Amino acid sequence: MKLLQSIFSGRHMPLIRATGRRYFAANPEEYEKRNYANNLSEFNTVIGSLTGQRRYYLLRDVYDDMMLDGVQPSRDIFHCLFVGSMKGARLQDVLFFRDEMKAMGLVPDVALYNFMISTYGKTKNTSGAAQILDEMKIYGVKPNVQTYTCLLNAFALSGRLDRVYAIVRDMTAAGLGLNRFCYAGLITAHINRTPVTDDTIAKILEYVGKSKEWSSVEALSSTAENVMVGVSEEELYNLVTGEYARRRGGFLSRQLTGYHIAFHACAELRNVEMLETLMDMLEKDGQFPDIFIAMQTVRCYLRCGDIDRGLQIFTNFENTRRSAVPVELYATLIEGAMIGYTTKGMQIAQDTLIAMNTKGSFLNQKIGSDLLLAAAGEKTGGYTVASLIWDMMQAQKIIPSLPAVEAYLKGLKERDIPQDDPRLVLVSRTHEDLMRTSGRILR
Repeated sequence: MKLLQSIFSGRHMPLIRATGRRYFAANPEEYEKRNYANNLSEFNTVIGSLTGQRRYYLLRDVYDDMMLDGVQPSRDIFHCLFVGSMKGARLQDVLFFRDEMKAMGLVPDVALYNFMISTYGKTKNTSGAAQILDEMKIYGVKPNVQTYTCLLNAFALSGRLDRVYAIVRDMTAAGLGLNRFCYAGLITAHINRTPVTDDTIAKILEYVGKSKEWSSVEALSSTAENVMVGVSEEELYNLVTGEYARRRGGFLSRQLTGYHIAFHACAELRNVEMLETLMDMLEKDGQFPDIFIAMQTVRCYLRCGDIDRGLQIFTNFENTRRSAVPVELYATLIEGAMIGYTTKGMQIAQDTLIAMNTKGSFLNQKIGSDLLLAAAGEKTGGYTVASLIWDMMQAQKIIPSLPAVEAYLKGLKERDIPQDDPRLVLVSRTHEDLMRTSGRILR
């Protein structure tokens, strides 16, 4: 408890699961001082806070403390624990909480089983996902449209097109229509299928067209439980738009789900021809690219080596917006420009970072770490971009992830820098601190 309490008192120390003794005896004053939650409502708040901070690895510890304090978890608490574990792709935690529920005489409902299937999908454990349906039958829990859609998208992530089609047949046989998220899964399955065949592009374009058609199950696809615990359908089905679905600012036009997955496919497959076809389809539908589509368009051109066109798309989109360009779009241009570490690309990345900072858009921990990790791979040149990203994060008092710091430190050591250089010393110290807190052994 004392360690968890530090998270909510401003001390950002990660909790390492206790492997030694835990001290149960304490006087009331000391216990109250170190206790961070006393009842279901307070524990629920803690769980929600940890999930919001993406500290999913601490949920088991909160549950352990509930047990030690004699607080009986409710079904709502388990819902929140399942959601956090699902978002963090922590399959073992999901299975642990399921077993704990059963031990308490609580049978998971259909929403929790859907969360389980989604987590299996995230970890690409399709055999486990399929077994959930059998377990649901044993306990008399009736699958709903979301259950089949979760399963369809789980197999899609693994490129199991045969199983995806089998689920479509099962849904059709059960009188269930296909909604836009099912078509998104069909597109995803074609993207992830290996090898890519001649009909891949044609199938993707076909399913984009079908995804726009009205479906009788569309209005029934969302459930109150998911809304209450803050899970969007994009997150539940593990779509690439999952992390943007609940954001404001026009990241996603929700009716363009099929287009979102298809434009992402263009970048993944490095196919400009398909991208231009999709742009024509979008225009004929009277729709305009949202931020996610703009990101994938820029990303596609950059991955295809057309830096000028990628920069032009970014600039045009920036000039037509009334509000500020989100940091995610800046990051797409920066990361894409660094592909191959060309002189021109690295200069564009540097200029974009400076422009972004000047206009009041700042890096967060995830985006900054991702960009630092990418920039740290530069083998020649002045290492300017990597150092600029590091300095920007330092100015905001943001510590990059361990892999990013590790890569940046390695790049610094490969250059002719004195051992007492202030930057090298600071990065080395940061690396040592992250190694300790992660439990890794320093060498």
